[in-house]
Amino acid sequence: MALRETHPWWTGDNAEDLAEYLHRFEAGGYPVHQVVQARCPFCESNAFRALVDGEEGCVQRRCVMCGSIQFVADSHEGWDHARPEPLICPCGAEVFELSVGFSMRPDGEVRWISVGARCLTDGVLGVCADWEISYGPTQHLFTEV
Repeated sequence: MALRETHPWWTGDNAEDLAEYLHRFEAGGYPVHQVVQARCPFCESNAFRALVDGEEGCVQRRCVMCGSIQFVADSHEGWDHARPEPLICPCGAEVFELSVGFSMRPDGEVRWISVGARCLTDGVLGVCADWEISYGPTQHLFTEV
């Protein structure tokens, strides 16, 4: 594991570094309790292009290996009102490893979601979207990464 702050960006070498970055990020001021790495349900790839609307809290990912498209968590609910833009690294690359950080309420329901991205070209880390979850039950969100 090699999470590094290389001004002005954080960088990492793998999914574990992205998970550590999400734990440090604490979106909404809440600690991340669990991180789940995105994998294509059809080919098991972890390389994605993404469309993101950080304002609406929506992320849609496309597998670079098989082309399948999936929404992250409950992103489909706000997609009709979203203005998604391609996720692009400062280096210009558009292929990322994605993980979702979950902050939990005391009752075990999800409180906040943070979608983290690691550029597969230069390792730059970031959070492309995060949003509050204000409903329950929420356990299905762990399988919709």
